Amino acid sequence: MLIDVYEGVTRNGSNMSDRFDCDNCKESLYGRKYIQAEDNPYCIPCYDSLFANTCDECKELIGHDSRDRHYHEHCFRCFRCDRSLADEPFTSQDDALLCNDCYCNEFSSKCVACDKTVMPGTRKLEYAGSTWHEGCFICNSCQQPIGSKSFIPDKDDHYCVPCYENKFAPRCTRCKQALAKGGVTYRDEPWHKECFVCTSCKVQLAGQHFTSRDDSPYCLKCFGNLYAKKCEACKKPITGFGGGKYISFEERQWHQPCFNCSRCSVSLVGAGFFPEQDEILCRNCNSNL
Repeated sequence: MLIDVYEGVTRNGSNMSDRFDCDNCKESLYGRKYIQAEDNPYCIPCYDSLFANTCDECKELIGHDSRDRHYHEHCFRCFRCDRSLADEPFTSQDDALLCNDCYCNEFSSKCVACDKTVMPGTRKLEYAGSTWHEGCFICNSCQQPIGSKSFIPDKDDHYCVPCYENKFAPRCTRCKQALAKGGVTYRDEPWHKECFVCTSCKVQLAGQHFTSRDDSPYCLKCFGNLYAKKCEACKKPITGFGGGKYISFEERQWHQPCFNCSRCSVSLVGAGFFPEQDEILCRNCNSNL
């Protein structure tokens, strides 16, 4: 603390006959101001030389009356624009003091939409190396801020998902709604998977075998029941799908495993046979008639 000496007696009660010297230069402190530091008294010049800080700007000593400040007030200025920083916020960048404006102009990103600085602490969006103010990152179609919602880039434009689907996505042949992803193609036309169904039973056809009739898709079961010819023996449809072979004679057809003699049931595949009204007979059965 700082102590004055008056008329040969200090405020702490020392007598003029006692020695009271600066601990550094040993000069008498009677009648002079001094500072007590580490339990020892120092004259002002010695205290400043031993304990005072140095101004980071001008490198001169900061006097004892500056307390904890490390800059003279007139030296505490922005490194770029020389504006006083005594009464405004500032930032230290690589040991240089910068006012907020200079710091933002030099180190903060600029919004690619409005070309203004994105101030520290403000909400921003970054994509593909570019930065936007949150309110500047908008859908190119509806002009509404995209914010944290999903978006789809198209060249230099960005679209919210509904606008992109309405503008660019193909439309399902059946329901006419946008086909955002997935789907199937039939006759060079896009379909939602759930829309591509059998014309008869409405079962989904995506991922399974199907056929068509008059450009309409059918599952194999419905197509066989509706349009395929029936086997003379088992009365089930003959579709020919899956590599199944069949026998045709005049207006009648048989599955290959069903092409047997009507009497003895011997297979007639690759052998001679004899039609007898609605029957087909092997050579032996025909001989026994």
